[in-house]
Amino acid sequence: MTEREPKADIPPTIPETQARIAPADPLAAVEPVPAEAEHVPEPPDVNFAEYYHEARPRTLRHRARVRSTVRRRSVSQDGPASGENPVYVSWLLSQSMLGHADELARQFSGQGSMWQNPYASPGPRHAVETASVWFTAYPISLITASGESFLAALGNEELWQAFETIGIEGVHTGPVKKAGGLSGWQPTPSVDGHFDRISNELDPAFGTEDEFRAMCATATWHGGTIIDDIVPGHTGKGPDFRLAELAYGDYPGIYHMVEIEQSDWGMLPDVPPGKDSANLDAATEEALEKAGYIVGRLQRVIFYREGVKETNWSATGEVTGVDGVVRRWVYLHYFKDGQPSVNWLDPTFAGMRMVIGDALHSLADLGSGALRLDANGFLGVEKAGSGDPGWSEGHPLSEAANHLIASMVRKVGGFTFQELNLTVDDIKVTSEAGADLSYDFINRPAYHHALATSDTEFLRLTLRTALDLGVDPASLVHALQNHDELTYELVHWTAGHTDELFHFRGEDMRGGDLADTIRRDLCDVLTGADAPYNLIFTTNGIACTTATVIAASLGISALDDIGPDDVERIRRVHLLLVMFNAFQPGVFALSGWDLLGMLTLPPDSVSDLLNSGDTRWISRPAHDLMGHRPDAERSSSGMPRGRSLYGSLPDQLTEETSFVRQMQAILAVRKRSGVATARQVDVPDVSHRGLLVMVHLLDDDRTSVTVLNFADEQVDAFVRSEHLAPGATVTDLFSGETVGTVDDLNGFRIGMAPFRATAVVLEPPADDADED
Repeated sequence: MTEREPKADIPPTIPETQARIAPADPLAAVEPVPAEAEHVPEPPDVNFAEYYHEARPRTLRHRARVRSTVRRRSVSQDGPASGENPVYVSWLLSQSMLGHADELARQFSGQGSMWQNPYASPGPRHAVETASVWFTAYPISLITASGESFLAALGNEELWQAFETIGIEGVHTGPVKKAGGLSGWQPTPSVDGHFDRISNELDPAFGTEDEFRAMCATATWHGGTIIDDIVPGHTGKGPDFRLAELAYGDYPGIYHMVEIEQSDWGMLPDVPPGKDSANLDAATEEALEKAGYIVGRLQRVIFYREGVKETNWSATGEVTGVDGVVRRWVYLHYFKDGQPSVNWLDPTFAGMRMVIGDALHSLADLGSGALRLDANGFLGVEKAGSGDPGWSEGHPLSEAANHLIASMVRKVGGFTFQELNLTVDDIKVTSEAGADLSYDFINRPAYHHALATSDTEFLRLTLRTALDLGVDPASLVHALQNHDELTYELVHWTAGHTDELFHFRGEDMRGGDLADTIRRDLCDVLTGADAPYNLIFTTNGIACTTATVIAASLGISALDDIGPDDVERIRRVHLLLVMFNAFQPGVFALSGWDLLGMLTLPPDSVSDLLNSGDTRWISRPAHDLMGHRPDAERSSSGMPRGRSLYGSLPDQLTEETSFVRQMQAILAVRKRSGVATARQVDVPDVSHRGLLVMVHLLDDDRTSVTVLNFADEQVDAFVRSEHLAPGATVTDLFSGETVGTVDDLNGFRIGMAPFRATAVVLEPPADDADED
């Protein structure tokens, strides 16, 4: 194999030992520094997986593979779409996820390939070492080259050369398999951005299986990893759900669905014309609970809308089954009515088989190296007594199911991460046996609050809470924007610790009141008349991009008024947020909306999508990473193009002061210093309300300190922590220059410009070094 030449229009990667940020401003242009000035840390102890596969690169460790791709049968469509038509039933079976999963699973039974990897315990640091910087894609928002599919674009050699240059090591594709539902023979569109999966097949709108495999190969060539999705919590109303309605075989066991006796149909609502189900109101939900059919109301009604979704239960219309019996069912859906929930404790274990088959297809057939688990916190439902809501969050069945999924993924050589917005206690419990990594819902709303208020008190509280409760920051995915809203549910404070007292703003405050205060602060600053370009999304959070969070925090009231000076201010704050997320142990993740500095869409440009009340569509503008189609007004999926403040990746990579170039330097220092696998040991008090200090113990036993200024003012910072040894030399990780010495009070001083961040490392006093 010959060595490939880099693309001519992509600057070569700056050697890791030669990249630095100017000492006067760590968030500035990249300059060379002599390699010999850099400290080379001792290699850390290897973990079991590294020892077991010591000679293999991380991306080439043992991975179980299918012996042959399962061929999907082509079945003709003829006759009525009913359970009495065998052709229709056969067609549904040929399309079903459970059927495909059963065929695929047989290839792995009795094979030695299933016993080559450790699988019992999560390995967060192993996952971080595999890929510690992720790009999170959103398929329907990516503008590709003319005639190029989404998957072909993500497998493009030029894009991966750019990613490698920047320091991006993993790509989360987002959901790319068929989603939506079926109405008779006809497909219906997705109701939740392709998170309502109905097939293991890829959606042709995003590309082919061959393109997915080629993308994985290109990623591996560049030392990267592809991260796919599975959805353990629900499906769409596709072939599997329609077969369940027809009472065919094991299929009703996939879902939380209950057959209602015909004598009780009078309790059920009529299904409106053009619909296939009707949501239950609270009174009907209670009546069905008392009649012994369902567990009743649950702890939360996600996406609650009066008259639309008042409970988590819906009733089907009359359906004639394969046995000729006419039935009506009531089914559970935590999310939208088109997302029936999977039952993980049915005697057939059909739901489990279906989900595991989907995971095996992504990992062992398509070639991805990791999976995101969606809606995996709601896998257990249990009836409560004394009129209390049913137990549906933090349930032991969810923990057990997540352990099974994550163990299976580890068993075939991959890793998992979860987006689990539960209490910190529950995240801790799930991290002990479940997914390898968890999305950082703990600190995500808190760092936005610090920016909006120029006060890090709540952010310090969330960081300390995680440490106190034993959540390792290295097990978290610290992210900028993703496909969802800026979540401010603050479940830890509104659910598990509502009545617990927390000291905040000089007084003891109940957890529930604290959450209300934080939400009010965020809404006051980031939405409303002064920031009409950000919209509240139900009770979950705020629809926005990172750039528009910053714009609102800076007092910019109209996006059209943003000029060159404003772009520079937004970019500086954006890099501050990069530093906060990247200079913690764990994964740092960002999206195309971050890379290009995208603004939200005008609501009237997506008015049809907003009709359902889902305001998140304004924060998903189409964007062109590589600048292939500068004149394109929409993505191939129809999303309108948004405004980019920073420009395409090729353009940014030719400009030393661009957002991407400066982030590249930050990530190079992050990788060289080993922050991603360090241990966070302290989040000390600060000398100014806008400051944040995080203290980390690196793998080479040196102490690193990250200092961030969330205030728009110069601060003469005094940094103090019991973990700072008196007499230690304070060295700037970016410039390599000595910036001070730790005094007898375990502290040092450092000047912090507005919205500036820096990181330093402590070298032991000369006497200590001599003793070593």
